[in-house]
Amino acid sequence: MLSVYLGFGANLGDRYGQIKKALALINALPETKIIKLSSLYETAPVGYAEQGTFFNGACELETALSPLELLKALHSIEDSLGRVRTVRWGPRTIDLDILFYNHLILHQHNLIIPHPAIAERGFVLYPLCEIASHFIHPEKGCDIAVLLEKYRENGGEKEYPVAEIISGEIQ
Repeated sequence: MLSVYLGFGANLGDRYGQIKKALALINALPETKIIKLSSLYETAPVGYAEQGTFFNGACELETALSPLELLKALHSIEDSLGRVRTVRWGPRTIDLDILFYNHLILHQHNLIIPHPAIAERGFVLYPLCEIASHFIHPEKGCDIAVLLEKYRENGGEKEYPVAEIISGEIQ
């Protein structure tokens, strides 16, 4: 079993409910178990501003799935929860991203690990730092807490948790 960090978000419909459903489906994947969950953070959209605010968070899971198997499973979960890909960075019922897969560095046309925009996105850094502040980014060579500090120093937004996901409810 390998340690994987995921980022997740939603800004359409019942954001909290969609995230809970997605996490339950992730936890039900073969040889996969969520072991840590961040709080939820309400954040402004990035890239395409003409949409509602997001709930974002992060989780750590252990899995025996390969990176591509996991990606395929996450896309299937997104599809099952009504995700429609029409506008890049547009509104979505659920968004599931592999942030880190153990300490793997992978650059393929359909999957880049670590996720390439981690250091520039407060909606990823804040929840990730909550559950993995000392995890070393395999390409940047520093931990998540240092990346968050650099983000703040460069004028990044301060994000505050708005809700907690009760891990016992994720079955």
